Amino acid sequence: MSRNPLQSYPNRLSSLTKPIVRRDRYRRRTQQGFKRRLKYLYWRLIRLQGQPEAIARGLACGVFAGLFPIFGLQTIVGVLLAVLLRGNKIIAAAGTWVSNPLTYVPIYAFNFHVGKWLLNQDLLTDVSLQSWEQVKALGSEIILTLFVGCFAVGLVGGIGSYFLGLWLIRRVRTSYLNYRSRHQRQ
Repeated sequence: MSRNPLQSYPNRLSSLTKPIVRRDRYRRRTQQGFKRRLKYLYWRLIRLQGQPEAIARGLACGVFAGLFPIFGLQTIVGVLLAVLLRGNKIIAAAGTWVSNPLTYVPIYAFNFHVGKWLLNQDLLTDVSLQSWEQVKALGSEIILTLFVGCFAVGLVGGIGSYFLGLWLIRRVRTSYLNYRSRHQRQ
């Protein structure tokens, strides 16, 4: 009565094929999961409750705070501004993502040049960044110039994002309502 191991488990796959099948199945599930999460976030934004003006104010507060070089505090400042101006706090937190590790350098370089232009300071162009002592000596001037530029660019960006957000929110909501009314009749 000896048993043949192959006969007792005929449907067994070899151990070499299992990891590939599991890997492919996992990859498919994660891709589907990522698409599903994006769709979920899209519909959450579409169905966001509140007046379009309040949502646009929250976006403007977030963009304004996102253009300042206060790393780690941008979201807190954006949400606090949204509370003060009665804007949407969730959109304010999302609006601060205008600055991220990929956009920090270009945004703050542009803000610095705008601040230098507004304050009419040509002294800072003669500074050699090779010398740490010169940079330390002009530290307060560099910070002041950067913050003036951030404030100016933040105001323009906040006002622009308010009107762009207001237009976009109204347009998306009317198209969503038109879509719902067309498909409920059928």
